[in-house]
Amino acid sequence: MRKEKALLLNEIKEKIDGSSAMIVTRYEKLEPNVSWKLRDQLTKSGSSLEIVRKQVFLKATAKAGFAIDESLLGGHIGVVFIDQADAMPSTKLIYKFSEENGKIFKVLCGKVEGKFVPGADLEMLSKLPGLDGMRAILLGLFVSPMSQMLSVMEAFMAPVEQKNE
Repeated sequence: MRKEKALLLNEIKEKIDGSSAMIVTRYEKLEPNVSWKLRDQLTKSGSSLEIVRKQVFLKATAKAGFAIDESLLGGHIGVVFIDQADAMPSTKLIYKFSEENGKIFKVLCGKVEGKFVPGADLEMLSKLPGLDGMRAILLGLFVSPMSQMLSVMEAFMAPVEQKNE
């Protein structure tokens, strides 16, 4: 293996080992302006996009201790390395960006919390509310019975107050 490829292989392996999650995508017709916009948005969300050759990526994943089926990787490969604990904001960003730009990205698979997840499962997870949204829903579930009870009591008390007047 040439020296340049060995350096690239080690760099990709280090990114795989150093990231909390990664998402493997296939892309077509990725223009520089579009790529720059996506990279900028991903950087703000604590992630980075790397365009990787398939063979180098497969060797890097094997070196990192896991294997990806080569048949999944068709076309040009882009890997999103996520450096934050919660991978869902970056996943949602990829799907949203792809929708806004003519579905140029297709999520093939990902590694989240040490487990491989197929692209269909990642898409389903990306449609769920975020952590703050889930907290709001949970809080709403706690507050709802109290609010309903208060409404019932107010409705019961209103006719009593009218009779006293």
